[in-house]
Amino acid sequence: MHTTALVLFSGGQDSTTCLADALSRYERVETLGFEYGQRHRIEMDVRHTVRTQLRERFPAWAPRLGDDHLLNVDSLSQIGGSSLTDEVAFAMQADGLPNTFVPGRNLLFLTLAGALAYRRGLQVIVTGVCETDYSGYPDCRDDTMKAMQLALSLGLDRRLVIETPLMWIDKAQTWAMAHRLGGDALVDLIVEETHTCYQGDRTQRHAWGYGCGACPACELRAAGWARYVDATV
Repeated sequence: MHTTALVLFSGGQDSTTCLADALSRYERVETLGFEYGQRHRIEMDVRHTVRTQLRERFPAWAPRLGDDHLLNVDSLSQIGGSSLTDEVAFAMQADGLPNTFVPGRNLLFLTLAGALAYRRGLQVIVTGVCETDYSGYPDCRDDTMKAMQLALSLGLDRRLVIETPLMWIDKAQTWAMAHRLGGDALVDLIVEETHTCYQGDRTQRHAWGYGCGACPACELRAAGWARYVDATV
């Protein structure tokens, strides 16, 4: 029986849903964010707001929400080549992946999360990666997560579990999951406070939240919201 978890928390829709899920199931939950030279740094600003709102709006979860950690891994931006770290337009690469792919990002994140979980005595690492509504990123695949779980457990000589609550559901189902966990209050919090837009746009308000409305992240979030609303109606 696992009682503690570390959630990779970016301040976006997916990681906020994963955080709510962890708070509903574990006695102590800590969060981990990364600064890697991302263009859409606004997510770093909303993380604190989302955590504060979760404590205020969901008093049953408040005692379970522990420390927040922030690690700097700007070496990813030094490697470059991604539209998430460089001032280049979104496009498809020759290998069939969008240039939003940051090579090694999730592998590095999980390695650091494993080290932090080891030091903090946390048993489960939770990440919002997904194979259903995603861009083909190889480091989001279920096989990759299973391989990382094995590598971390062997390398740290401690049994760590990597949980991926969103792996087999789409964005509409992610909205529905949030509603099951926290009702309208959690859905409203995700709409108003979380951030997904690759452009970091917080000036345009849509039914699904803030964003430019045109980047791949906004399009995915908007399409999922539309399907969620249709299913609800």
